[in-house]
Amino acid sequence: MLSISRRNLITLGAGFFAASALAGCGDDGKAVPGGGASSKDSYKIGVLQLTEHGALDQTNEGFVAAIEKSGIDAKIDQQNAQNDQSACQTIASKLVNDGYDLIFAIATPAAQAVAGATTEIPIVGSAITDYAEGGLVESNDAPGGNVTGTSDLTPVADQIDLLHQLLPNAKTVGILYCSAESNSEVQVQLAEEALDDAGLAHERYSISSSNEIQQMVESMVGKVDAIYAPTDNTIAAGMATVSMVANENKLPVIVGCDTMVEDGGLASYSINYYDLGYKAGEMAVKILTEDADPASMPIEYLSSEECQLIVNQATADALAIDISTLEDAQIV
Repeated sequence: MLSISRRNLITLGAGFFAASALAGCGDDGKAVPGGGASSKDSYKIGVLQLTEHGALDQTNEGFVAAIEKSGIDAKIDQQNAQNDQSACQTIASKLVNDGYDLIFAIATPAAQAVAGATTEIPIVGSAITDYAEGGLVESNDAPGGNVTGTSDLTPVADQIDLLHQLLPNAKTVGILYCSAESNSEVQVQLAEEALDDAGLAHERYSISSSNEIQQMVESMVGKVDAIYAPTDNTIAAGMATVSMVANENKLPVIVGCDTMVEDGGLASYSINYYDLGYKAGEMAVKILTEDADPASMPIEYLSSEECQLIVNQATADALAIDISTLEDAQIV
């Protein structure tokens, strides 16, 4: 049976909201401190998603479901930057200028773009690993501004434990990530600490864009025994390429989330991104209808008990890896 440690999520814990007066809307539709948003009959919510891939799509779906479940009258404007930083800036500026009551930002670059465009309109983020590290809040426990949301920090140490259990003969692990994503650095450091604890050698393999994925994975063949890929948006979006090259070369990939397993990764101990988005949606409803203040709403996390062990059977078969010892695993 898989024995999973709880080092990452338990140490950070899960924040709960504190209600306080928040901005309502002025004549220009922008948030005004102390205005009382709960007096409105309908709301305009802008959504800025960094790019299209399974985890971010599920986050978006969960958020929308929570808004719909609340019963509030809300018009949701969906925007996707297609992983283009300049597009993030353009869309963020438009959402702010159009005077939305709240903006939902999916992934760190999207949230950074919106936060750079307004200090007044409430911003709820999600699929962001560390808000403080990304410069979005003063601290994850006390944001102090107009930004709050939910974190997709995964149990990295548990994922490394999983790698060690499935691949007991592995000696060296390559860590694959995009250097342009600040929150990937947080996960890489956690992975390195866990690999050190497990007595495994490791080496970083970073890319700057999706165009480099295939060549980088090919360069790892013969140098490492396994790959660890955290919840990095660029890697997640290009996971089909990662798994194609890795699986052809009998190189197992332990990944950061369930959608990356579905796209060919071997296994993960993963949070559920739909649930993460749903939790963010509940926070948004409190801001809009209960005058909750983002400044005093701690960043929220999914608990370790809400994580799911997930394994790709086809990948395991292709790599001749025995997964029969994993109990309670979701097989895809």
